Parts: sequence; C-alpha cells; structure tokens
Amino acid sequence: MSNLTRFSVAPLHALTRRLAAVASGREAADLVITDARMLSTYSERISAPKEIWLVGGRIAAIKPSGAHKAAPAPRAVYDAKGGILAPGLVDPHIHIESSMVTACAYAEAALLNGTTTIFCDSHEIGNVMDVAGIQAMLEDARLAPLSIYLTVPSTVPATSPELETAGGDLTPEKIGAIFDQWPEAVALGEKMDFVPVVMGDPRSHAIIAEALKRNRPVSGHIYGRELVGAYAAAGVTDTHEAVDRDIADDLVDAGVWVFLRGGNPATPWNSIEQAIKAITELGASHKRFCLCTDDRDADDLLSFGLDWVVREAVRLGMSREMAWSMGSLHGATRFGMDGEMGGLGGGRRADLVLLSDDLDVHNTWYGGELVVENKAVTPLLEAALSNRYLYPPAAYTTVHLPGRPKLVPDLPNQKTTVNAIGIEMPGIALPHRKIEIDAANDWSSILQSNALTFVTVVERHGKSDGSVGHGLLHEFGLKEGAVASSVGHDSHNIIIAGTNEADMELALHTISDGNGGIVVVREGKVQAFVPLPIAGLLSDKRVGEVAEQNRVLKAAWQEAGCTIPYMGFNLIPLSVIPEIRITDKGLVKVPEMELIPLYDNA
Repeated sequence: MSNLTRFSVAPLHALTRRLAAVASGREAADLVITDARMLSTYSERISAPKEIWLVGGRIAAIKPSGAHKAAPAPRAVYDAKGGILAPGLVDPHIHIESSMVTACAYAEAALLNGTTTIFCDSHEIGNVMDVAGIQAMLEDARLAPLSIYLTVPSTVPATSPELETAGGDLTPEKIGAIFDQWPEAVALGEKMDFVPVVMGDPRSHAIIAEALKRNRPVSGHIYGRELVGAYAAAGVTDTHEAVDRDIADDLVDAGVWVFLRGGNPATPWNSIEQAIKAITELGASHKRFCLCTDDRDADDLLSFGLDWVVREAVRLGMSREMAWSMGSLHGATRFGMDGEMGGLGGGRRADLVLLSDDLDVHNTWYGGELVVENKAVTPLLEAALSNRYLYPPAAYTTVHLPGRPKLVPDLPNQKTTVNAIGIEMPGIALPHRKIEIDAANDWSSILQSNALTFVTVVERHGKSDGSVGHGLLHEFGLKEGAVASSVGHDSHNIIIAGTNEADMELALHTISDGNGGIVVVREGKVQAFVPLPIAGLLSDKRVGEVAEQNRVLKAAWQEAGCTIPYMGFNLIPLSVIPEIRITDKGLVKVPEMELIPLYDNA
C-alpha cells in the first residue's frame, strides 16, 4: 500500500460519484486505453477489442472501442494496438527476504513481471530482529510502489529454544499487537510447525487464535497426507506446500486453498508440475487454486516471476484465461480483496498489464500510472525507485560471532556409524542416512571415501555462549573449499559446508565482515560473495545489481560441484521439514523433533 502521492489510489467510497459520472459519460476520464482485447477473470474470456476508462487510479468502465470520442475528452489516450489487457497479478505468498533485496527494490522486478500486489510473510527478518524487523519491513513496504500486504509471521522461532537459537520470539501477544497496529496485516503467515499444530501444542494454537478471533485467515505449510484433516480442523485455510496431486486433492477437499508454487526448475520451488494434476488428472475445479512464487532470489525474480508461473500453468494444461485468473483474481479472493483487485470490474484499482498472445508482459499500470512500458521502467517509476526506505542502524549489526568457533567435529577414534544428512533434489525434504565409517588418522580420507562434506551451523545472534552444531552431508558434491550463508532458514544462523577447516573459517569471516551474505571459497580465496548487510538477509542495492551478483554466485556454486542450489542449501537448517536437519544445537530428527548425536555410538 504505497505512500507515494503520485501512486496513491483513494478508497472506493471517496470516488463512487466521480466513477459513476465518468462511466456514464458526464465527466472526462483521466486515461482511456483503447483497442485492447480484455481478459475477464470473472467470465474467463478474452473479448474483441474494447477500451477501458480510468479515473482516480480506478476503473470506471469498459466500453466499445472509440466510445471516448463521443464523451468529454479524456486527459490522455493510450493505444494498446490490439494487445490483451488483463488485471495485474496478485501473488498470495512470497518472502521478500528471499529475493535478497528490500521491498522498494523488489517492486521493480514485480512490476516488470506484471505483479502489482503481493502478500508477504516476513518471518525471516522477524527471526533475526523480532518485532522491530517486521516493523522495518512494513515501513519499507509502505514506501514501495507496489501494493504490499503482510501475512504476520506465525512461527518465530520455528522450533523450541532447545532445538535452535533464533534472534526473535514472536509470541501470541506480539502477533496480536501487529494485527491491531498495522492495517497491512491481513492474515496469519504460514504455520510451518505443522506437527505441533496437529499435536495440539498450546503456543501454536494460541497464535492461531490471535488471527481467528480477529477474523483473519490462517496460512499454512504442511507435508504428509495423514495430517491434512487435523491441520485444516485447526483453522488453517491455505498452503503453498502441496508437492503432488494427491495431497493437493486432499487439501482442496478439506476446504484449504492450494497455492500452486512455480519457480526455476533447478530450485526446490517448482512443485506446480505435480500438484496441478489434481485439476488436470483428478478433475478438481480450479476455483480454489492460486498461483504463487514463494521464494525467489533476485536473478530468478526477474526471470521466473508470477507471469512465468501463469505461462507454466498454461503449458501444463490450463487455458490462458483460467491461468491468469489463478494468478490474479483467485489470490485476491482468497484474502477477501476481489472487490479491490484481480479483475477489470468497475471501481477496482487500475492495476493493469498489457500482454502479447503468449501472455508476455509488455506494459504495467499501477494505480492508473504507466510504470512499465515496452518491458522497461518508465521515468515515473525510476523516480520512485530512487526514493527508497533506509533501514535503521540496528539492522546493519546483526552478526555476532563467538571468538573462534570450532568448525569441524572431533575425529572418531574407532569405527562408527554417522547420522548423515542426505542430499537429494529438489532439496526440501532431506533423508536421514546412516553411514558406517572406519577409524582414520585424518578427516580427508573419511570424507572422500564416503562422499561426505562437513556441515556446521554457528549461532550468530549473540544469544547463546556461541553454540555450534556439527554434522556431515552425504552426496553434497562439494569438490573442495567451502560455501556458507547467513540465510540459514529459519533462525538464520550461519551455515557452512566445506572440505577443510581453513576455507570454512575464511567463509565464516567473510560473512561476518560483511554483516551477512552468501559466499563460495576455494583454495583460500573468495570466489563469489553476495553481501547482505541488512539483517544478514538483504542487500541495499537495486534488484538488477543484486541479480548480477547472484549470477556470479550461481556460476561459482555450480563450479564448486554442489548438488543442490544455494537456496536449497539455505534450507538445510530448517528444522520443521523431514527427515533430518542441523541447527546450532546439533542434528534434529523430524518429525520427532528431537536432537540426535552425530555418531550413533557416541
């Protein structure tokens, strides 16, 4: 919800008389977009060429082409030259922090991709900075030229303090206060501690209650068909974690909205191909399905936006009209905002996109203002993007390391069995592998003969005595050196994988010196580094600059031999997803939610 005057759109109740006057031809429109085929998300049809009349940043009416010539002269006319005009896309589930840029910078990529509204869950910055982080992100969002709503982070920390150390602790009371103080807070964010929810954990249900008693919807995050019924009964009414057709089918029949998540196929964020089969193979109606992006780095944000997900849905069997509706009207409807956005109806926001026949975005209007034309940022948007929110100084000092943490585990002095973390694509659920290793004089031979890599999580919030968790990855593929990240979900401690302690130390201190980031090290030299100085999560640069840094990082990551992309690597500490994880407290078995030793006979 932008604060920029030139993009502000008055509430509908303040404009109804003017909208009616323009629609009836008594007053002039601000802008007429003519000769456009209209994509109706209400009837799911594309019309013959018509024109749309806009006033005060809202839609007054759709008329036959040329009708404006018989009405009071509009202030401006734009010729769409037969292109398809559609409502702006509405992304019902994203994490701004995953893009590694601020909300103001995120807006540039979103608008280039035809996305005009997002619902973000900022639990990442909440895990680092508690309520202060959420408030900073909301202030950032208010200055961004984009409609940004918050689904209030629900699971900070993701697990108990006994299992990991986080920087934030969003209690039910704090969550209730965010709802009451910030009108942008429209729902409860993904309740990812699904096992405690199903098992009746008091804190989990107290947080859900804060949303339900305010009549706010509750978003979810779940694995396991056997848990769907109890999860839905707890009040959860959407999820983006339907990984296949069968659980998607179960969820929609249980009354849960299913957000089909599409993304770069080389990352863990592309489950749409399987989950959409609930519609295309099992015959479910598409009316309770939305499209979403979830997590994107800056590079993928530009290349795999929500418009790409819409086109992917078409490739997988949906009509153009159905797919665009799932990417716009359905997300608005899920959050009760279909009277404001998601369609070309009278009184709706004039958030519009001009498309080619293959649904490629050429123009974007945000609140009736042309912000993208011919796939390029307009001067108006360029001016807005230069007026960015500045995060408070505390956001730049969130990495607090112990003196010199031990980064590799003790060498076993006898034959033993290792509880290793298996690496498998897509890199979300990770298998628990028991691997027998022989006693050796050094780690090098053990690692090489068993396809193992060190993995270490270092607490960075200054809340413990410098707790460090040690583990081993199986088939991670790192040939030599180390990789590390301060974006270790969800507590965002520093995760390091390496073949030797010296390179692991360099990776750790590179992140520390930059107050956060993601790094690749080899032979004592930094090969690639993306600095993330804001909460160890965000860059303060424009999205294009960060995207280029991402590309360099990805190339170095691939050259290093890592078998999962770095965003999948960031999930290795996410201690609510099966089967085994690692936090600063050690190895965590999921769903048992218990710590286990590295060596079985330890």
